[in-house]
Order: sequence, then C-alpha cells, then structure tokens
Amino acid sequence: MKVNRFERFNFKPFIIEAIKDLGFHEPTDIQEQMIPMVLKNDSAIGQSQTGTGKTLAYVLPILEKINPEKKEVQAVITAPTRELASQIYQQILKITEHCRPEEAILTKVFIGGTDKQRTIDKLKVQPHIVVGTPGRIKDLMSDKALFVHTSDMLVVDEADMMLDMGFIEDLDQVAARMPEKLQMLVFSATIPEKLKPFLKKYMENPKTIHIQEKQRAAVNLDHYLLPSRHRNKKQLVYEALTHYNPYLAIVFTNTKRMAEEVAGFLTEKGLKVGRVHGDLSPRERKKMMKQIQDLEYQYIVATDLASRGIDIEGVSHVINYELPTDLDFYIHRVGRTARAGKSGIALTVYELADEDALNRIEKMGIEFKNIDLKKDGFVETEGRNKRKTRVRKEDEADKVAKSLVKKPQKVKPGYKKKMQWEMDKIKKRQRKINKK
Repeated sequence: MKVNRFERFNFKPFIIEAIKDLGFHEPTDIQEQMIPMVLKNDSAIGQSQTGTGKTLAYVLPILEKINPEKKEVQAVITAPTRELASQIYQQILKITEHCRPEEAILTKVFIGGTDKQRTIDKLKVQPHIVVGTPGRIKDLMSDKALFVHTSDMLVVDEADMMLDMGFIEDLDQVAARMPEKLQMLVFSATIPEKLKPFLKKYMENPKTIHIQEKQRAAVNLDHYLLPSRHRNKKQLVYEALTHYNPYLAIVFTNTKRMAEEVAGFLTEKGLKVGRVHGDLSPRERKKMMKQIQDLEYQYIVATDLASRGIDIEGVSHVINYELPTDLDFYIHRVGRTARAGKSGIALTVYELADEDALNRIEKMGIEFKNIDLKKDGFVETEGRNKRKTRVRKEDEADKVAKSLVKKPQKVKPGYKKKMQWEMDKIKKRQRKINKK
C-alpha cells in the first residue's frame, strides 16, 4: 500500500481522507515548506510558478485551523479574477465535503457578476472561510453584511496580478479592517517593487519561500517557432490551427483589441472561436467559461488573463500570435497545456523584431524547434542562428575565392562565367577541407 506523506502533518481525519480521495500522495515543494509555517501562524511569501500546488499549500493548513464551533469569519482568501476565486472555492468544497456534520466548515465565494442583494440576504450567518475578489469583499464589508474583523488569516493569491489589475487599494481596505496581529500569506510569481510598500505595511519579518523551478516548462511540451516572413499572420495562424486540428487550442494576443481582431478573422474563416479577455461583461465571461468547459469551442483567443487567472482543462495546443511584453508570461501561457502528464504543443509565430526576446526565452531553458508551414503541412527548418552563421560563412568564402581568382588583363567574352567557375571550384575544395 502506498504511503501518504501528508499524514505526517497530523491533519484532522477528514482532511487526510479528502487528500487520499483526490489522489495526492506526496506534497509538492511549496506544500512541504508552506504547510508547517501556516500551522505555526507565521506570515509568509511564497514565490512559485503556476501548477506547483500552491492552492493546497494554504488551503489545507487553513482548514486544519478553522474552529467550526465559532460561527464567524476566520480566514479570508482573495484572488484577482472571478474564475480563480471560483476555482479556489471549488477546491475547498472538495475537501470539506468529507467533514462530519459536527465539524462542518462553511465556505462562501463572493465575486462580481452575481446578484449583490441576494448575496447580502444569504449572509445572515457568517461563513468560516471567505473566498473572493477584493472589490466584492470590500463592497460587502461597506454594506455591513460581511464582518472580516474576526479573521486573523488573510491570503493574497497572485499578488503581482492584483497589482497589475489595480486591486491593491481594495485589498488594503480589506486588510485594514482585520486584526493587527494578522497572519498574511502572499503568493506571487514575482514581487514587483510597487507591491513592496503594501507587504511591508501588513507583514513583519515574513518568511519567504522561493521555489526554484526544476524545469521552467513541462517536460512533455514541444516548443516550435514559425517565422511570419511578411506573410499575413492571421492567415498563418488559421492555417496552423486547421493543420493541427487540436483537441482545444488557445491563441494568445497581448491586447483585447488584437484578441477581437484575431477571433473575428478566424470566425470569418468558419472556425467556432471563444474569446477570453477583460472587456467581456461578468455575465459574458461566466457564459463563455461554461461553454469552454462544455467543449463547445475547439479554439479560444485570449489575452494573458487566461494564462494565469483562469484554468482551462484539456488544452492540447498553445499558439502565441505575438510574444508577451513580460517574457515570464511565456511560461504561464505555455503552462496551459501539457498538464497532468499529458503532452502539448506551443507554437510561436515570430517576426525579425522578436529576435532579442526569443534569445532571452532560450536563456530561460526553453529549446525551440524551427519549422515552416508549406502547402503539405509543417516542415522542420534550420535554426535561426544556424542560418545567420551559414550566410556569414558563405560571404567569407566568396571573398576568399574572389581574391584567389584574378581578373584577366584582356577581357574576352564569357570571362565572368569563367571567373565564377574558378571561384566555385575553390569554394568546393575549401568545403571538403573543412569537412575533414
């Protein structure tokens, strides 16, 4: 029988039962380091990439610490997007459904796009755990419907994304209503300078856990480069998609406007395309996510909201219509595929101006294969750098050969052809020497 290594944390029986039921046997690196800290009431900052198991790293110890007899808020978990908040909430429900009636833990999710008055009506009984977006939590506090002052645990998930999306002020107002002795757990891929004043305000000597990725991208993920070479990029992406015929593909763009342009082009070509970006209304986003989960779309065009804020299952292909401005997002984007042991393909359509960015991505440990798209499909090509080296060597060989073949003093008809023939002979001889 396989040993379950979560048992050494001495969790309550329902948590161990849930972990076994979910098929987890061994804690990930961040779980290994974070769980004991949370149980000891330490504040901590966890830096790790997506897919490292950070949600369970804080959810499990928080559930261990909840006192079900106290009918008050004991933990607040914040996330930058409705979708991520909903995923955290669902993860908690999968564990708490193993609770016995006398140890039942009430968790509620509060996000935009839902009926606010109905939410307030349901808050006659305060939940033990609050999960939600900072704006909606702040609104419910202001309406005196939600009381977070009883909670001494605050989780800030995807903190750098919170900063990018302008939620730090709302988050500040939530934290300000909580006890002075606050255990704050912050999870972020990066810690930008602009985030540090907020962290310093609420965290005194926090422990920092930085999980160094053993491999920045999945092992069973192939990275391909496709040059645009002045071709129509939208047409190129359409041809790539139809050639791949993916189970589910996400095409990433940098802006909402470009996402709409690409999605519109693909739709005109007859593909059924889903859209995921920040300009969708809460109702549209909710409907879109349900349609994606129900596999109504084979193709999705998205901005980076979908690379970290949303978990879309079953993605077989990721296509970068353009490289992200923040190159770390390359890892987040391609991390949508090749999950849970499955294989995946990441294709980047690039231009000459992307050369520097591609070199930097390669320094992250990414190995690209170079391909081109012909009438019959994809063909492998020489690497970008090899081609440059070859051209440079050929230029040098031409110079050498030219210097060795003298122009005749008396020019006769056909002398140019004869000179070229002599030069080719010298170059051929030189290549043979180089091979040896």
